[in-house]
This record gives sequence, structure tokens and C-alpha cells, in this order.
Amino acid sequence: MFPYPAALALTLAVEIPVYAVALHSGWLVRPRTALWCALGVNLVTHPLLWWLLGPWTGRSAYPLIMLFAEVAVCAAEAALLAWWLRRRDPLLAVLAVLANAASVTAGLIYASA
Repeated sequence: MFPYPAALALTLAVEIPVYAVALHSGWLVRPRTALWCALGVNLVTHPLLWWLLGPWTGRSAYPLIMLFAEVAVCAAEAALLAWWLRRRDPLLAVLAVLANAASVTAGLIYASA
């Protein structure tokens, strides 16, 4: 596991562009609003996820716990986007899954290097 600031920076570097571009081009959200939403969902969910996963690091159940935690994060991020943007669009959940899958993949690549 790498330090929290590095994990947060990597997550933001990967997820902010994914969210911002998709929200702007697919949902016609203003660029500044899309950036704030992308930053906001991560600042809400990332610290909590990090804190909850910490005790499980190195245990055999970690991959399963991480999977369930990421599903919860995707649901939370989609719900936050729906609330902030005042949209009831299930595709926001797909966007959350894509953004989080990209950052988890980047984290796994970084950790294995």
C-alpha cells in the first residue's frame, strides 16, 4: 500500500478527467461544474474508503472487501452526482463505475511497478 497523498493524487489524476469530460460532453454540464463535481465526489468518498480499507490491507479477504467497497463508492458517487446535478439518470452509475475502474486499474499498475 502506498501513502495516502499519493493514492489521492493518483485517483484525482485519473478520475477528474474521466468525470469532467463525460459530464461535459454526455450531460452537457458546464466545464467548471463538471470539474467541481469530479473533485467533490472524490473528496467525499476517497478518505472514507481509505480509512475503511486500511485495517484489511494484507489480509486474504482484502480483494473481496475492496470489491464491495468500490461498489459502494460507485453507488455513492453516482448518487452525489444525481443530487448535485438534479438528474435521475442511471447512466451516472455507469460513469462512476468507469471512473473508479480506471483509477483502481491505475493504482494496481502503480503498486506493481
